[in-house]
Amino acid sequence: MVQLHELILRDAHQSMLATRMRTEDMLPIADKLDQVGYFSMEVWGGATFDVCIRYLNQDPWERLRLLKKAMPNTPLQMLERAMNIVAYWNFPDDVVKKFIFLAKKNGIDYFRIFDALNDLRNMQVPMKTAKDEGGHVQACLSYTISPIHTVDYFVEKFKKLEKMGADSLCIKDMAGMISPQRAYDIIKGVKDAGVKIPIDLHSHYTSGMTGMAYQRAVEAGVDILDGAISPISGGTAAPATESIVAALQGTEWDTNYDLELLIEIRKYFLEIWDKYRHLHRFNALKVDPSVTLHQVPGGMLSNLIFQLEQQGAHGKYQEILLETARVREELGYPPLVTPTSQVVGVQAVMNVLHGRYKVITKETKDYCRGMYGQPPGKIDPKIMKAVLGKDWKDEVIDCRPSDLLKPMWSTRKSELKEHSDIEITEENIMTYAIYPQVGLKYLKGEATAEFTSAELPLPITHPLIRGMVKQSFPKEKELWLENEPPENRSGPAQIPTEFEVEVDGEPFEVKVTPTGGFLVAGGSGAVAAQKPKDVEGGVKSNMQGTILKIKVKNGDKVKKGDVLATIEAMKMEQEILSEKDGEVKDVFIKEGAAVNNGDVLMQIL
Repeated sequence: MVQLHELILRDAHQSMLATRMRTEDMLPIADKLDQVGYFSMEVWGGATFDVCIRYLNQDPWERLRLLKKAMPNTPLQMLERAMNIVAYWNFPDDVVKKFIFLAKKNGIDYFRIFDALNDLRNMQVPMKTAKDEGGHVQACLSYTISPIHTVDYFVEKFKKLEKMGADSLCIKDMAGMISPQRAYDIIKGVKDAGVKIPIDLHSHYTSGMTGMAYQRAVEAGVDILDGAISPISGGTAAPATESIVAALQGTEWDTNYDLELLIEIRKYFLEIWDKYRHLHRFNALKVDPSVTLHQVPGGMLSNLIFQLEQQGAHGKYQEILLETARVREELGYPPLVTPTSQVVGVQAVMNVLHGRYKVITKETKDYCRGMYGQPPGKIDPKIMKAVLGKDWKDEVIDCRPSDLLKPMWSTRKSELKEHSDIEITEENIMTYAIYPQVGLKYLKGEATAEFTSAELPLPITHPLIRGMVKQSFPKEKELWLENEPPENRSGPAQIPTEFEVEVDGEPFEVKVTPTGGFLVAGGSGAVAAQKPKDVEGGVKSNMQGTILKIKVKNGDKVKKGDVLATIEAMKMEQEILSEKDGEVKDVFIKEGAAVNNGDVLMQIL
């Protein structure tokens, strides 16, 4: 008998709908999902925590409690990013331990724990803590293809994870590229090595060969397979649950699940799929065998499309996929899973838009220093020099990254207590600890939902639906520029005069006159302000994003290479550096401002 792990309430919509499914659209079907008899149901972790507070204005802890109450008979599972928890950077041990405690307290039974680099040092604390709290630990290895990641590599690490206390194991094929033979060889190798605990195969349908890989995995003795209810399956999401159940009926591996019940559940999610139509993207639906080359995972593919649209670089999609493969090799073949998928993917975007390693994110620097863990392979010394400078060897660490971090929980608790308008609970402290800026905005009641369930499906004229319409009718600009004045709908120069500017996940609709104005966002709205046109000594933004910090003020003396400001773009931080020695004459931006590519930020003479 093979059991199934259901992804419909987490990974499925993260891969196909940018993680935007709202809690109120999960609860009506929870009772029927609870009747299936799944091995476990994935409902939390991954990007769901971030998206809840950043885009949906919903409490992720409350979602978990409601789902646990609605599905008391099914073990609820979360995807936990080892020392990254549910974010993109390492946290100290005290925060990781407290998070695991709170997750178990609020309803998580099974913890699927992985490290992006398969650095087992990073998995020790969350695994032990989950075990101590009475949770089931499913220890994962991120699957990837490289000269380093051989069958023996996976078998040996799985043996170590069993000794570290794992209750089950998982091959995490986040990019959907595992071949039938490789699936068979790894699972058979684990079984032949004497590993006694169950093993799970998690994959996506991106390459188109996942169904065959699942069959060979079953033949090799896999215990659990991952699936997603069919309306939100296939493409960059997982294989369809109902299809797996039907395929195994009448065999020795029969799941014994009620297929008629699953079809009832399917009908519900057909309505959900149609309801969230503004998030449909054709590239996420298509089979893409090139994933075996670029290895970009499903969740990243769908988000990458959105991010490229924001940067006005959608036409460079294929070029960026090829550059991603090149960057990955240069950085020592890291598996492309959060957060390394973002590190590699965003650096690839920077390389395509601005020249190879001309613009380097803070996260790329941290990765090369070893701040995410030990890279699987050796990083090209030329790349290390380009990223960290000529003295790069002095920058690299060899310890567990979190060993360098000071305890944080008490500090974050004290900081939050300074806000008298926020209820002080351990869950709220944790939300703030993980996402200080976005979390604080949410906790203060200042976050705004992109949409509510009652508003769906969004009308064709809604700004959020333009991306979907544009992909379908790229030449029919009157459809996706429906608010443009007639003079801007034709002719060689089409300059939009209405924009939606996003600051910390909150969208602002603004109108501008295209004469060089720029947008300053702050408080509850955004206003058009005058910026200089190209000026002598002007420092420009090379990305669309949000200004996080301004490091200088008028009158400051700066040298070439000094950090002037930091900008958040595509969930990564980028430093804006001075290109010369000089004096800051004027600063035209504020912290929290949304800026576009080419905006003049300050003047240095």
